[in-house]
Amino acid sequence: MVGTRHGQSGLCAMPRYFFNIHGTREGPDKEGEELADNEAAWKEATIIAGELFRDMDGKFRPGQEWTMEVTDEQQQPLYYIVIHARKAK
Repeated sequence: MVGTRHGQSGLCAMPRYFFNIHGTREGPDKEGEELADNEAAWKEATIIAGELFRDMDGKFRPGQEWTMEVTDEQQQPLYYIVIHARKAK
């Protein structure tokens, strides 16, 4: 099966993805989450990003930037979700 690896038990284990947050008090994801594939990681990223951004409760201000970086097990970036706020001229 593509995107899986065999653990010591011989059972297929799903790959681990990490969701690192930049621009708020959050930081690197040290635990990660096992998901089926890159597409599942993208879906999870959009869900997490939406929840985290909603929880900022209006504290995100013009001039700030918020980024979620999704990486694989080797910490190689796969996706970025970037929200940048600016004031109109």
